[in-house]
Amino acid sequence: MSHSKNLMIAISAVQAACKVCQSIRSSDACEDAISKKDRSPVTIADFGSQAVIIQRLLENDSDLKMVAEEDANQMQSLKDTSLGTDMVNAVAEVVPGATWEKIARWVSCGAYEGSATEAFWTLDPIDGTKGFLRNQQYAVALGLIENGEPVLGVLGCPNYPVDGFESKGGAIGRLFFAEKGKGAWTLPLSVSINDLASAQPVRVSPIESAVDAKLCESVESGHSSHDDSAKLTQALGITKESLRIDSQCKYAAVANGDASIYLRFPTSAEYREKIWDHAAGVIVNMEAGGKVTDIHGNALDFSLGQKLEKNQGIIAASASIHDSVVAAI
Repeated sequence: MSHSKNLMIAISAVQAACKVCQSIRSSDACEDAISKKDRSPVTIADFGSQAVIIQRLLENDSDLKMVAEEDANQMQSLKDTSLGTDMVNAVAEVVPGATWEKIARWVSCGAYEGSATEAFWTLDPIDGTKGFLRNQQYAVALGLIENGEPVLGVLGCPNYPVDGFESKGGAIGRLFFAEKGKGAWTLPLSVSINDLASAQPVRVSPIESAVDAKLCESVESGHSSHDDSAKLTQALGITKESLRIDSQCKYAAVANGDASIYLRFPTSAEYREKIWDHAAGVIVNMEAGGKVTDIHGNALDFSLGQKLEKNQGIIAASASIHDSVVAAI
């Protein structure tokens, strides 16, 4: 199994960012978050993760084009505070010599607007910040976009249970990655970049009827309409209890067969999804044999800037039942 240089770099960067997140999560600093303009929380782990990934990518491409979630201006209130010092120290553990100024410069390199013709990266440094704060599911999600579609994706999932969500206790931490035309794969998060040959392929559930499906949806009702999800499960005759977890770990759960449908219903007619919330998960899911569209069955278009402007909601499901889910909607 061969991997492109871009994929190897992306995996190494995501692993390093996960170390920063885990270091901060194990400290008192993880309890503090500030609110962004949209009232969503952001922590020093978000900024530290974004800085580390961009620093790693810049080492290999000085002309990096990156659409990332976090804004360096949001960091300024943390400068010269104990939280700011904690962030610098956590980043310096994986990037020796890191300083506040360097971190701010790296984070600011994520302000690219996107393109329909140029290749660019998109990053959610902590997808599921509320899950991170609860010490539940969150993901470091890095994707590469070419011609309006994801062609490479890496999901670092520090709390993903190795033996599945039904297991009690046991090891946690999985890395999921995919490259267009080369399948989707998984490894323990801590595995060395030199040991990728031990990666195992992941495949979606082979179920033939949506009646047998297990639904995966957001913990937060503000992210997806739970009422609409309940109506759909009733229409499809699904009786299994839904798996509610944060972040693009939902894409990983469907790709890995731990669930069979991921639904994200829009919470308003005007809302459009951010590309960093989906790019990495979409390619992992599709390379695992799944199918991903909006709720109307339309292909996702990542060429229109920072949002999926032409799409409403998300359906990621085993290809065998995807069309029946669209029909039920």
